[in-house]
Amino acid sequence: MRSVKGRNPAQAFVVGHRGLYTRAMRAFSKRQAREFYRRLAETRPIPQTELEFINPFTLLAAVVLSAQATDVGVNKATPALFALADTPAKMLALGEERLVELIRTIGLFRTKAKNLTALSRILVDQHGSEVPRDRAALEALPGVGRKTANVVLNVAFGEPTIAVDTHIFRVSNRTGLAPGKTPLEVEKALEAITPTEYKRYAHHWLILHGRYVCKARKPDCPDCVIADLCRYAAKTGPGELIAARAATGDPEALTEAIPSPAKSARLRANRQAPRSRVSSPRGRSSGRV
Repeated sequence: MRSVKGRNPAQAFVVGHRGLYTRAMRAFSKRQAREFYRRLAETRPIPQTELEFINPFTLLAAVVLSAQATDVGVNKATPALFALADTPAKMLALGEERLVELIRTIGLFRTKAKNLTALSRILVDQHGSEVPRDRAALEALPGVGRKTANVVLNVAFGEPTIAVDTHIFRVSNRTGLAPGKTPLEVEKALEAITPTEYKRYAHHWLILHGRYVCKARKPDCPDCVIADLCRYAAKTGPGELIAARAATGDPEALTEAIPSPAKSARLRANRQAPRSRVSSPRGRSSGRV
């Protein structure tokens, strides 16, 4: 998330999501949370990070570069960078000025070049050129905070950590799954509510759901597999589809009840078009979300 003028990044993060958090939300039960994740897992059985990387070091570098930038933007710059520097020693040999030129298209590129150079030196001098599998050691690296450490521990080493970024913060608060006023509060709430069997991929399911379905400006509630479980009061229509989901109680039927984006557009167009004297039969959607 981009910073807010006059505020530090942590303050800007919370200000940017003002209005989502409310203590009036009805809390999720353990059973509902399990069903929440079961449906997300059904849509993406083995989700993957969208950042491109080669090894733990390039993953660490990519995550550091992704701060206040998009994965798409980072992925455009890193192939050339990683072709030259896929280890801490090679990153140091590259030099900071050359690194600046390779990542110039990414926001805050000069600061990030300094951080990548400094953390590469620490990895060479203190960790045998290996990325440490330890939160404290990771967070001691320049440019690495709790979120970055959680991503590296999860993706590189398979740890069941949950890194709260702008998408996960929004989804957790908007749905009511794990409300919190700060990223750390949300992380702790997610650790408490997420069933053990889903913790390994919870980070990816939530971030991808926030990126492509539960979007910031206008969530795609009709195409959401957990719409009936969600506590968000201002769901986007068609409302009758969401109501049908909540009424059936059958997860398979709930999934089938939601049409594809193309069919949703046709439904909206039909409601706005003048009624014909001869009605045509309605067909059922055969697509799954």
